[in-house]
Amino acid sequence: MSRRSLSSLFLVALTVSACNSSSVLDPSSASPSTATSTAAGTASAPPSPQPQAGNSRVRLQVAPIVGASVEAAGPLMEALQQKARQRGITLTGSSGQSATHVLKGYFSVLTEEGQTTVIYVWDVYDPAGSRLHRISGQQKAPTVNSAEGWPGVAPATLGSIADTTIDQLSGWLGSQSVQE
Repeated sequence: MSRRSLSSLFLVALTVSACNSSSVLDPSSASPSTATSTAAGTASAPPSPQPQAGNSRVRLQVAPIVGASVEAAGPLMEALQQKARQRGITLTGSSGQSATHVLKGYFSVLTEEGQTTVIYVWDVYDPAGSRLHRISGQQKAPTVNSAEGWPGVAPATLGSIADTTIDQLSGWLGSQSVQE
């Protein structure tokens, strides 16, 4: 493994481990953002897009995404909003509507040998700031325009990440409704 690859892996490990820092995860700084994701890779096949019982009561606030460029975060949020609507989940803004859950995302990107891998972690919090659930994964796809980092991530990859995220969130929310 090259020195550059080892440095990149170390940086990713530090980024993901920072996701456990309580100062980074303070939901009081949460505000909505936009992002889109698509990817081919390691995520499992998403469940069918029908809304699940109980999701209609969910009002989700998406906090600013850590580690993603502004150019990547915008399309990712758009894809999250579209998928959430399909699943009966309402995304709230930072003012006026009270959220039942807050979603915080942490992202890293690696480019190597014509492939770009996006590594992501989403934490779901209650309004009081207690972490309730974690969604994580990675999407690997061919690099766009031979670019390094975020410019090499295809919009389809961001869309796939959004689809997988909302599908997993919806499934978890559905399991919570059954337990109540």
